Amino acid sequence: MEKWSLMTITVLLALTVRWAVSLGSYSGAGKPPMYGDYEAQRHWQEITYNLPIRQWYFNTSDNNLLYWGLDYPPLTAYHSFVCAYIAKLINPDWVALHTSRGYESQPHKLFMRTTVFVADLLVYIPAVILYCFSLKETSAKKKVSSALCILLYPGLILIDHGHFQYNSVSLGLALWAVLCLSHDWDLLGSVAFCLALNYKQMELYHSLPFFCYLLGKCFKKGLKGKGLVLLAKLAGTVLVSFAACWLPFGTDVEQIMQVLRRLFPIDRGLFEDKVANIWCSLSVLIKIKNVISPRTQLKLSFAVTFLSLLPACIKLTVQPSLRAFKFALVSCALSFFLFSFQVHEKSILLVSVPVCLIINEIPFMATWFLLVSTFSLLPLLLKDELLLPYAVTTPAFLAVCLASFSILEKTSAEDLQLKAFSLSLRGYVSWFKSFPRIVRSLFLLSLSLMGVLSVLSAALPPPQRLPDLFPVAVATVSCLHFLLFLLYFNVVILWDSKNKGQKKIS
Repeated sequence: MEKWSLMTITVLLALTVRWAVSLGSYSGAGKPPMYGDYEAQRHWQEITYNLPIRQWYFNTSDNNLLYWGLDYPPLTAYHSFVCAYIAKLINPDWVALHTSRGYESQPHKLFMRTTVFVADLLVYIPAVILYCFSLKETSAKKKVSSALCILLYPGLILIDHGHFQYNSVSLGLALWAVLCLSHDWDLLGSVAFCLALNYKQMELYHSLPFFCYLLGKCFKKGLKGKGLVLLAKLAGTVLVSFAACWLPFGTDVEQIMQVLRRLFPIDRGLFEDKVANIWCSLSVLIKIKNVISPRTQLKLSFAVTFLSLLPACIKLTVQPSLRAFKFALVSCALSFFLFSFQVHEKSILLVSVPVCLIINEIPFMATWFLLVSTFSLLPLLLKDELLLPYAVTTPAFLAVCLASFSILEKTSAEDLQLKAFSLSLRGYVSWFKSFPRIVRSLFLLSLSLMGVLSVLSAALPPPQRLPDLFPVAVATVSCLHFLLFLLYFNVVILWDSKNKGQKKIS
C-alpha cells in the first residue's frame, strides 16, 4: 500500500508540473503568418474534420500543403480528427475551414493543452508506472524514484506541454511495446510498436533494436522449429497492424505514395535550424549543404548512420536480451540523431526516453545525458519564451536525481557498467584508478558550461556579425557531449557480459 501511495503522489506531482508549464507560452503564439507547432496541430484538426480522407495529404484549394500540410502518418491524422470532433462540439470556430487559421483564445488554448494532458495521462504515464513496477531485483523505493525521475524529465514536458506537441503518444506506445516484450508478449509488443511508428515516422529511430531483438529471439528458438513459427507470427502481426492503420489509404496506390512523400521530404535538406548533430556542428567549419549535392548528402548520412549503429545491432541479434535491447534503443536512436538525414532538435526525445528506461541501472550517466538533451533544446525554448519553465524544471530534475540515486556516488567503473572494459585496459591506462574522480569533475565542468551558455543565451544579445553565435554554441557543445555518450553506450553494449540468460526486465 505504501508503494502505491508513493506512486500516486509521484503521478500527482508530475501532473502538477505539466499543468504549471502549460500555463506559459507556446510555439508561434501571436506570430503570424505561420505561427508555430500549436497552429500546425490545430490546422490538422481543421483539415481532417472538414476534408475527405483522400484530400488530407494532397495539395488542393482547401488544403495548402505549404501552410502546415499534414506530414505525419495516419494515426496522427486520426488523432487530429478525434480532437477536431470534440472541438467542433465545444466551439465550431476552432476548426472552421479557412476562417480558423491562426485562431488564438484562452478557451481554445485550454482545450488544446487539455488534449496533450489527456494523451499523457492515457498513454505515456501509465506505461512509465507499469514499467517501473515491473523492474526486477529493485526495491519499492527505487521503483518510485525511477518513476519520479522519468516523469519529471524536463525535455519531454517542455516540448509537449510548453512548445506544444504530442510526443508522449508515440513515445508512450513505444514504451508499451518495450513493456510487452519484457513479459514475452512479443506479438502484443509488435502491435504497440507498429502503432507508435504509424503515429510518428521518427519512431524508425527505434525500429532496428526491435527488429534485431525479435529476430535474435527467433534465431535462439531455432528457425526450423519454434523460431520459424514465432517469425511467421511476428511478420503477420506487423502486416495486419500496418494494414489496419493504412486501410483508408490502401485502395489507391497514388494515395499511399503521396503519404510517403509527405512523411519523407528529401528536399528539405540535411538538417533544419541549429540541431545538435554532427552535420550542423560541422557546418560551422564546412558548409556541407553548399559543397555536397542533396542526393550525396542523403547517401552520406545513410552510410554513416548505418555504420555507427551496426555494432550494437549485430551484438543484439547474436545475443538477444532485454538489457542489451534497452541499451541498443539508446545507442541506435543516438546514431540516428547524430548522423541521419533531416533531423530536428526535438528528435533528441527519441533518445532521451530510452535513456530514462536505464536510469535505475546507470543513474549518473542517464541523468547527465538527460540534462544535456534538455540543454540542447534551449534555442527552441528561448524562441517560445519558455526560459522560466526551463530554468525551474531542469535544476529541479537534477535535484530529484541527486536525492533519489545519489548519482555523484555512482561513478566507479562498476557503477557505470564499465568493469569489463576497465579490466581490459587496466594494464595500459594508469589513471583508471582515478576514474570516479575524473568523471565527477567532467560532470561538474559540463554542468558549469551548460549553465554559463544558458545564462549568456538568455541575457546577452549576440554580436551583429554573429547572430547565431549562442544557438550554434549550444548545438556544438551538445553534439560533442552526444558523441562521447554514443561512444560510452557502445562500449557498454560491446563489453557487456550481464545480458546472458536474461528474460525479464532487470
